[in-house]
Amino acid sequence: MGVEIERKFLVASDAWRARATKSVRMVQGYLIDAGLVQAQAGTRCSLRVRVGGNAAWLNIKSATLGVERQEYDYPIPVADAERMLREFCNGVVEKVRHYVPHAGLTFEVDEFLGDNAGLVVAEVELQSADQAIAKPEWLGREVTDHSRYYNLNLLQYPYSRWSERERAGE
Repeated sequence: MGVEIERKFLVASDAWRARATKSVRMVQGYLIDAGLVQAQAGTRCSLRVRVGGNAAWLNIKSATLGVERQEYDYPIPVADAERMLREFCNGVVEKVRHYVPHAGLTFEVDEFLGDNAGLVVAEVELQSADQAIAKPEWLGREVTDHSRYYNLNLLQYPYSRWSERERAGE
């Protein structure tokens, strides 16, 4: 079984930019358009297709909120993924993912584009749910347990439509 253990944070400043070692543009869409927003209705997972750089994959993720979630990734041909995005998905989430090492871990800083432009979120994958992390000075408030920051929800209710209260975290 695949398990992803990840914490998600807002980004408080651009200080991470000077430390980024790699950046990859990503486009993803959902083949099964059911995730955290609909989890209360009995949906158990989301199925997405993602293209990142010269690679593509299918991703199945449990529709649960929090640090630890079940996740499976399967590589697929880029041409197949691009066709699925065009023909099967009701919209896409676009972002540039920047890889930023800090204190033995790599933070993935997602700078969203399109309808989610202006939102910048950092994720860090961990070995265990209780693993301590040294937070870099540019890291802001933790939003791991806030479903509005999950990609599926950003597709359904993009950052450009958020109120000032929602952007402030209320």
